[in-house]
Amino acid sequence: MSKQQGRPEVPRGRLVEGVRLIFITLLGTSGYRVATAGGTATTAGTLLSIFLGSAIGYVIGGVFGRLTFRAVVGLEQDLRRRPAASVAGGAVGLTVGLLVAALLMIPLLFLPTGAAWPAIGFVYLTLGSLGWHLGTERYEDLFGMVGLKPRASAVSRGDLHVVDTSALIDGRVADLVATGFVSGTLLLHEGVLRELQTIADSSDPRRRTRGRRGLDVLAELQQSPTVQVQLVEEAGVIDVDAALVRLARERGGSLLTVDANLAKVAEALRVPVAQINALASKFRVPFTAGDEISVHLVKEGREHGQGVGYLDDGTMVVVERANEHIGTDVEVKVTNVIQTITGRMVFAALAGADT
Repeated sequence: MSKQQGRPEVPRGRLVEGVRLIFITLLGTSGYRVATAGGTATTAGTLLSIFLGSAIGYVIGGVFGRLTFRAVVGLEQDLRRRPAASVAGGAVGLTVGLLVAALLMIPLLFLPTGAAWPAIGFVYLTLGSLGWHLGTERYEDLFGMVGLKPRASAVSRGDLHVVDTSALIDGRVADLVATGFVSGTLLLHEGVLRELQTIADSSDPRRRTRGRRGLDVLAELQQSPTVQVQLVEEAGVIDVDAALVRLARERGGSLLTVDANLAKVAEALRVPVAQINALASKFRVPFTAGDEISVHLVKEGREHGQGVGYLDDGTMVVVERANEHIGTDVEVKVTNVIQTITGRMVFAALAGADT
């Protein structure tokens, strides 16, 4: 099994052989007890029974060892994808479930022996599994009951975003975070990080600049107090875009991207997409210098001769040499648009007037 960069390799050989040794010991001991049970066993017969038991244990142990290895790897990957608070909540839920199962086990002991132990095993398995799943899904409420607030507890499922390489290189995601439009948890797939590193190490100066810009934006996001950047590690990923869509779908989050094709794929799979380009177009200035608009002047401006009116959305329009038209609707030509933290201001002149 090949090693993933930056990840320790699971010791498959030691794990499988350890399980196999346990089965060899158990079945070899069982063979010895079977051979000596009648009290008339010979040395050859005893050795043969031990050998047969050990051989069966070797085969069965190998099978169970490989199954155990796959289960451990699957569990490791699942835990790596979960926030630490979710894992802690699952551990608490599992403990509570097992304690409840221990209480329910007492009356089950009075059942016939053939039915008692299967029923006890079923109760432990069911309640333990239920406790784990409830703990991992409702860890926020669980910790909130005892007055704790894990870092991830302030993040709802709607505030979960999967960010792709193009969004980091574009850089406007940092502005969205700084202004509060994007908050919560940003999931960074390790495939995206590899792509950024590859681009930043490119021999092409332009590509290298774009890659370094993406890494700088990522570092800025990690310093932001309003978002939590969480690295998601996943082995054997070839198609990073498909992994991002799957990750957003599994976690119930949205995909942050400027890649139109990736956005179409995500939308086809009913994954919410926050297209930064689409968001920017929604907030573009509705008019530019040279456009003609109609406005109703309501008062004088600060400067001599100015008339002030307002558009339907509340945007202030300052019209030069228009104080004589206050109280009427006039056609004006936009000369400048200023964007401020409180909104837009439009400067204009009367249509047809010399500017």
